[in-house]
Amino acid sequence: MKKTLAWAVTVVTAATCTLGTALPSAAADAPTSAAVTSALTPGAAFDTSRLSPEAKALVDQIVAKLPADWQQRRDAAAAKYGIHDTQWAGIRDSVLNPADYQCQNTALRDYQATLLQGGNFELLFFLYFLGVFDMPTYDALYFGSESKDNTFGVNGEYTNELTAEGKDLKKFWDIYSDDIQIVPMHGGEVFSSPERLAPIVSLMYGIPEENHDAALALAKLFIYVINLEPVLQGGDNPFFTLNAFAFSEKGDPNPAGISDRIVMGDGILEAMKAVGLGDTAPRAILAHEFGHHVQYEDNLIGADVGTPEGSRRVELMADAFGTYYLTHSRGEALNAKRVLGSAKSFYTVGDCSFTSPGHHGTPNQRFAASSWAASVADNAADQGHILPSRTFDELFEAKLPDIVKPDATN
Repeated sequence: MKKTLAWAVTVVTAATCTLGTALPSAAADAPTSAAVTSALTPGAAFDTSRLSPEAKALVDQIVAKLPADWQQRRDAAAAKYGIHDTQWAGIRDSVLNPADYQCQNTALRDYQATLLQGGNFELLFFLYFLGVFDMPTYDALYFGSESKDNTFGVNGEYTNELTAEGKDLKKFWDIYSDDIQIVPMHGGEVFSSPERLAPIVSLMYGIPEENHDAALALAKLFIYVINLEPVLQGGDNPFFTLNAFAFSEKGDPNPAGISDRIVMGDGILEAMKAVGLGDTAPRAILAHEFGHHVQYEDNLIGADVGTPEGSRRVELMADAFGTYYLTHSRGEALNAKRVLGSAKSFYTVGDCSFTSPGHHGTPNQRFAASSWAASVADNAADQGHILPSRTFDELFEAKLPDIVKPDATN
């Protein structure tokens, strides 16, 4: 789950704004503020001296109601559930966090940088610092479920497409997948009432069930702040739901009882449409996330997943699994050129954080993995045969050194 570079610049240049001042253009100087970077470091204190008196009073009300160690609790919850581990969350975070960076600017990052423009800096920065933008993610992850009444997309426009693809993916891959739920993530409804939000507040900040009144009071304050800032649209701003991810507790020694699932956020679907990829990218994203479930079931993750190389391998493999399904005659049967054109556009979200444990692979490497997978499907002697997932992985592992070589293009 991840965020965009363009607004990280805005955070730094707007550091002295007062309440009511609009955000400046994203086309600003490079970030240089150590104060902003340190404020975003897990466990750091939020510098209220940068707030106007009115904003500070509001911040003080919220902080006073949080547990004394709320930052540690927030970080522990995010780590347990992998809240910031996905590629999409990484892009979103880099909008706000100058410590994050990607390889290059893209239409997707440019789009995401516009989502909070015109808003009040102090309030937005404080909400980010508290983790409020993650609340819809927790809601979908912990409290969401698959249902015939679910809709995908702001206006439900992806419901039929993604529901059908979810069923097809389960038939295509040779893993046990009956228990995988495909769950939508919506924004505004999470903030529709304090009663709806309070359980999420409890989960994020470790507030015991017997202290429900405390969680409820915080929920009321969060809803007040969100509705105070028009750019947030009461939680419907796509920034809240710019994510898609797979989740499984398989192998977790302390499971929370959450079913296997894939969460598809309205915001990421809206982003794909905004940059002209609404036709193919939503299906590619779902196929990629299902690829992670293939990895979970086949025990393909590997013990080195916490290293840059291990994480990169897992993500590139999911890219390959997804593209193989999309281009196979018994999968989506999409034209390889069409799929790869889309992939080349949205896989430029690849990162260049070569030393980060969450490294997903560079844009070229991600495109190379997809190109290779499409060739496996297209060049098969028996076009009707689906390779067993473990066999496909063996082929991928053999090809991986070529995929990750410097400036890989095929």
